[in-house]
Amino acid sequence: MRITIDVERCVGAGQCALTAPRLFDQDDDGIVTQLAEPGADEEATARIAGALCPSGAITVHEG
Repeated sequence: MRITIDVERCVGAGQCALTAPRLFDQDDDGIVTQLAEPGADEEATARIAGALCPSGAITVHEG
């Protein structure tokens, strides 16, 4: 699994950081930053965080 982030699309809702705080945070402007690649035990959480992103800024790539 790999995650890509489109910071231009991010609206700073923070759902990613609330859902997966080990994987995502927000910078001083509220824009998503990725802290780590998900381990096997975090893949489901990463999928949920990507699905909850209201702007579609987070894309989870399988495989």
